[in-house]
Amino acid sequence: MIQLVIIGIYLSLLLFLGVFSSRLFKGTSKDYMLASHSIGPFLLLMSIFGTTMTAFALVGSSGEAYKEGVGVYGMLASSSGIIHSLCFFLLGIKLWSWGHKYGYTTQIQFFRERLESDKIGVILFPILVGLVIPYLLIGVMSSGVVISSITEGAFDSAFAAYDYGVPPWLGSLVISLVVLIYVFFGGMRGTAWANTFQTIVFMILGVVTFFVISSKLGGLQAASDAVLEKNPSKLMRAVDPKDRAAYAKRYETWTLIAKYNYATRVLKTLTLTPEQKAAAYEEFKPRMPNWQMTAEAVYAAKNGLYELTTEQTNRALLKQDDRVTPDPFPEKWTTDLMSHHALQEYPRKANAEDEQAMLIFGDKIGHPNHDLDPNDPSKGKKWTIKKALGVYRATNWAPDAPHPMSKLVFFTYFFVPLSVGMFPHLFQHWLTARSAGTFKLPVVAHPLFIMIVWVPCVLVGVWATSATFNGAPLFPPHFPANAVLAAMVKKMTSPVLAGFLTAGILAAIMSSLDSQFLCIGTMFTEDIVVHYGGKDRFTDKQVVLMARTFIILVVAITYGFSLLEPRRVFTLGVWCFSGFSSLFPIIFAAVYWKRLTKPGAYAGVLVAFGTWLYLFKEAGYALKPNYTFLGMMPVATMVVASAVAMILVSLVTRPPSKETLVRFFPED
Repeated sequence: MIQLVIIGIYLSLLLFLGVFSSRLFKGTSKDYMLASHSIGPFLLLMSIFGTTMTAFALVGSSGEAYKEGVGVYGMLASSSGIIHSLCFFLLGIKLWSWGHKYGYTTQIQFFRERLESDKIGVILFPILVGLVIPYLLIGVMSSGVVISSITEGAFDSAFAAYDYGVPPWLGSLVISLVVLIYVFFGGMRGTAWANTFQTIVFMILGVVTFFVISSKLGGLQAASDAVLEKNPSKLMRAVDPKDRAAYAKRYETWTLIAKYNYATRVLKTLTLTPEQKAAAYEEFKPRMPNWQMTAEAVYAAKNGLYELTTEQTNRALLKQDDRVTPDPFPEKWTTDLMSHHALQEYPRKANAEDEQAMLIFGDKIGHPNHDLDPNDPSKGKKWTIKKALGVYRATNWAPDAPHPMSKLVFFTYFFVPLSVGMFPHLFQHWLTARSAGTFKLPVVAHPLFIMIVWVPCVLVGVWATSATFNGAPLFPPHFPANAVLAAMVKKMTSPVLAGFLTAGILAAIMSSLDSQFLCIGTMFTEDIVVHYGGKDRFTDKQVVLMARTFIILVVAITYGFSLLEPRRVFTLGVWCFSGFSSLFPIIFAAVYWKRLTKPGAYAGVLVAFGTWLYLFKEAGYALKPNYTFLGMMPVATMVVASAVAMILVSLVTRPPSKETLVRFFPED
């Protein structure tokens, strides 16, 4: 409950900040959307950095490092530090100067004049909004998961289905409403102030989190040594032979369990006697959760107590891993033994683990502060539903296979940070700058700030793979990646500190949500309603009201999507950023290539969107976290296809008019 109180106080402070900033609101649409071009260097740095450091950077990077290893930092953080600042310098300053000179508020207004196309907004608006909504989903989903994990056991009887903590749907709803309120009243000025405040909060508390967790694990050296000993592949791009051998042994044991369960539960051709079970338990030394099943399976296989055909073995593997058994059953799998890779080609049954975990461990599940046996406290506390699911996955599902990261995948990740060049909310932040000189501090300090945030998050995720707490592994196999950071904070800090650290995580999430909400409202009013409805038809108050109304609609849509099937935050983020990156050639060419034409830009946009949509579908709509295309990150294909289409069509179509070239390239 302490954590919940601290989170509540923090959210109240944000609301107060939003109301306070609204008192500085000048009542004009320009002030609501661009803070009247009054933002100085420090506020610009903090608002830009807070906007780019989303749940993707904190929750996502920790979770991805837990799954993939330390290479996550090299893939995105190091390249982002360089590419982001280059985009600020090469694009931000020029776009700010044109925006300040010609009165632009959005990207589409710039593209209309640069491309001499009134209809470009009809194509770009739905694409940009469609890409921003998954970006928003990252924050909304993560906030719910973080609050739910950290408040476990906070209530005595309420929310039993959510381990007596705040349900994820409720946590996401509260965060969405808080951000909506201070954006609704404060506009860009309130957003900039809130971003600055929240960026300071999450950077300070992030560093505190890092050192608290590292000290609990015995220090930086001890925590890293544990990874080197237990999961060395997490510290390298290749797979360590020791990890490969350990996986092979775990998979062999898991196969024995699958076959034993199939023989005893499906075929019912085998039942161990009490004497045989006693012998199995006596021979089996390790004592992990549900170890008796493993002991029986090993004993039965060792003594040849059953025999399965190849088809039965493959069916056993599918059933044990909760995979959908194909019907009709492929002829190939009646003669060939299914590999782990082939097994993963079949989808898991929806919610299978929920049903099975409740069936197997239902008598152990309850309030985490209550004893399993009131008459014998030594047996421990009741299990949470999350723990039951974790034990079920760890003891029933196939172990994760270690996999290397190819050089091609690693280097094509460098295309992902190009997305900042086309972020509509970042474009809007650039336009708030007081002068071109305001960009100096963000260009220099942004890479350093990225390092300060990403290094601790990635290391915490890597340490989580091998960390132990009270002599037991901190996380079981198949632990949800999105919950790693929150679980580390809850398990390894005091309730008071956990509350403050959670506030820091939420600060990072909200510091990007606010800019995106405001940006979408601005685009709707300026690029659709005002432009096509007529500038003289609406007063400034009506424009602000329409922006606020559309923001409410987008928040409602995003929240609705967040209630659907969850994806890994990092994977969803990469797909979202990839879509923006695929449009990067258009913005770069618009700024530096005089020969860019309207048909060329249209071709680039349509090819970018088409390739993104196709590859996103092929990746199971972000359900395949390790999906590649031609051995590369899909974003590489998108960027190249978009650039090629744009260049070829531009070269064979009529160049821009002399008036446009003089307007944007006067020095030439």
